[in-house]
Amino acid sequence: MAEQVDPVQQTESLMDKIHDKIHGHGSDSSSSSDSESEKKTVKHPASHSSAKSKIWRLFGRERPVHHVFGGGKPADLFLWRNKKISGGVLGVASAIWVLFELMEYHLLTLVCHVLIIALAVSFLWSNASTFINKSPPRIPEVLIPERPFIEAADALTVEVNRGLAILREIASGRDLKTFLVVITGLWILSIVGSWCNFVTLFYIIFVLLHTVPVIYEKYEDKIDPLAEKATLKIKEQYAVFDAKVLSKIPRGPSMKAKKRE
Repeated sequence: MAEQVDPVQQTESLMDKIHDKIHGHGSDSSSSSDSESEKKTVKHPASHSSAKSKIWRLFGRERPVHHVFGGGKPADLFLWRNKKISGGVLGVASAIWVLFELMEYHLLTLVCHVLIIALAVSFLWSNASTFINKSPPRIPEVLIPERPFIEAADALTVEVNRGLAILREIASGRDLKTFLVVITGLWILSIVGSWCNFVTLFYIIFVLLHTVPVIYEKYEDKIDPLAEKATLKIKEQYAVFDAKVLSKIPRGPSMKAKKRE
């Protein structure tokens, strides 16, 4: 007769697997804790600053928020380094959203009306200048440079190719975790897209980029501990789901096994 599996032992083995998946190198950390305790006996003035630099940060970042956004003018814009410029850009975006969404204005109609007003004012001013003894308006010559558009197209091509490579890697079926994350994100995005159109969604993202980073930069010492607790909870729930469901799903041979064959 087959031996009966003790449910208590089965539960304990499952909890051990979950604990190992959450904490990873638990044995290494326990062995290194003794050496760390010995190092703590001799403190150096620089040890306090190095301990601060190792604080857990959201998304595992090691640089300031300003450097994460590129450290240039876009970072200054999103982090409100110049309040007049950031407020002006946000005000223009809000005005465009009001025109297109609340007042139901159309882009082609807006462009035509702006051109009609600009051409009419310039034409009348140029012809009336001879009667009112004033110089005619100086209409600037506008030339669009090619280099910025070529650089933008090259950068866009690189990003699109990178995205296609990531989608190909996900579709290959080798990383189940990334597959589930992408499917969940697309499903949430489809739900949000059914609530509002593209202009409203773009405006919401634009407002979030002008509010969330600056709030996080101001209160990062309070947000990071809460985010760390939430991340640990999510990892714990995923470990339970992985141990009970994902680990039982049959998978094909990995790329390393195919290369060995």
